[in-house]
Amino acid sequence: MNKIDHVNITVTDLDKSIAFYGKYFGFKPVEGGIKYNGRRWAILACDDSMIAMTEYQSYLPADQDSHGRHRMYHFGIRIQDVQSWRKQVEEDKIKILYGDGEVEYPHSRSWYVSDPSGHEIEVSWSDGKPLDFPGYSE
Repeated sequence: MNKIDHVNITVTDLDKSIAFYGKYFGFKPVEGGIKYNGRRWAILACDDSMIAMTEYQSYLPADQDSHGRHRMYHFGIRIQDVQSWRKQVEEDKIKILYGDGEVEYPHSRSWYVSDPSGHEIEVSWSDGKPLDFPGYSE
């Protein structure tokens, strides 16, 4: 079965990004170093999901990019423990985008947040059930 292997993003501060994805989503660094161009990079993994990142301190945050250009809109991370997520959001006063918080879809619930470099993340929860889209066909 084919699946997404990883998402690759640029980040403003590699250390802050590693800490953010570790604290909120359980991603841990599994590889890293210095690229040929002198930039720091890391690969974070959680189970078989990976996020690759390269540090570009001078880049503008992703959420301040000018309109009219192609860019990654957001990527999704599915969480297992909704109570811990809600607690972390409240304790750390994480800004939830698009209104008051939870967006309910037919098969899941989502919250939209930004990482330290401004990348938008859809945090989704489906009560631990695999997503099933009965009756949907192209």
